Amino acid sequence: MEMQGKVSALAKVGDFLGKFLTTDEAGYSAQQKDFAEILQRSEIENPWFTQQNLRFALNSWAELLNEENLNNWLENYEFRNHGKRVGLILAGNIPMVGFHDVICVILSGNFPLIKLSSKDRLLIPFLLKLWQEFSEGDVQFEIVEKLQDFDAVIATGSNNTARYLEFYFKDKPRIIRKNRTSVAVLSGEETDADLQNLAGDIFQYFGMGCRNVTRLFLPKSFEINRLFENFMPFGHIINHHKYANNYDYNKAIFLLNRDDFWDNNFVMLREEAGLFSPISVLNFSRYENLQEVEEFITENETDIQAVVSNFQLTIPMVKFGEAQQPSLETYADNVDTMRFLAGLD
Repeated sequence: MEMQGKVSALAKVGDFLGKFLTTDEAGYSAQQKDFAEILQRSEIENPWFTQQNLRFALNSWAELLNEENLNNWLENYEFRNHGKRVGLILAGNIPMVGFHDVICVILSGNFPLIKLSSKDRLLIPFLLKLWQEFSEGDVQFEIVEKLQDFDAVIATGSNNTARYLEFYFKDKPRIIRKNRTSVAVLSGEETDADLQNLAGDIFQYFGMGCRNVTRLFLPKSFEINRLFENFMPFGHIINHHKYANNYDYNKAIFLLNRDDFWDNNFVMLREEAGLFSPISVLNFSRYENLQEVEEFITENETDIQAVVSNFQLTIPMVKFGEAQQPSLETYADNVDTMRFLAGLD
């Protein structure tokens, strides 16, 4: 019953988000006004968190957080209600990216010690307090500046940071996450709608999430202009000053180095085998057959979060337009967080 109470209360958080997103500002309740202020402050503190991106993230959570989804997810696990203190070091590259970890810890019957990212320090506490209120105090958590007195840890950082975290937490059960990115495999038979959905997978959150596509695999005959034509609905991102600064910088570097690149005035494509690309740049390569693509993906699977394609490959695929809409069962780095938490002794 304690678990179901938390689930029901979390579903009410989802309902709150759904109503907030569909209510006209003039009709906001006092609680909705407070949340709208949180969103405004979040963008002021982190300009990458535009109102559009914040609302996109909130809408994704509103769709996920209902009792049916939550119960279907949780029925795959058996929890012993450990009451372990689990330290969480959250990322802040996209809005509320660490919320899934927090939910996992609480619903697994454990207690989260949450070290927020300085880039995303307002949204999660607000929604946690709301969840706590809806649960009549059953949901417990602590926001901390430094982790101490904990039994396990889940931390997200850069590849460089991850090495230090692995050493620092070597004596504790842990999940340490590193940099990842996503790729897309095109057949050449995609419709314009497919490519416009792909644009969302690339440009949503300015391309800063691990589920954003930064590398394309194109067939030999694919015309780059087809991409540029279908990317145009996202052309407004060049008006964002931080994105524009990245675009101008990377273009200047390419010109100084006399690198070959394709440009449509808000994103540049370069023929480059690397998985990771800087903001405003998209890497691509051309392939002869799908076997070489699958081999590359398999060899680099520790750096790849998602593969976007309409192909039926031997590796799991995500459909165009769905990269930034993971389910509750989708885990960062493909490591089952709930299984980890359920197995804590």
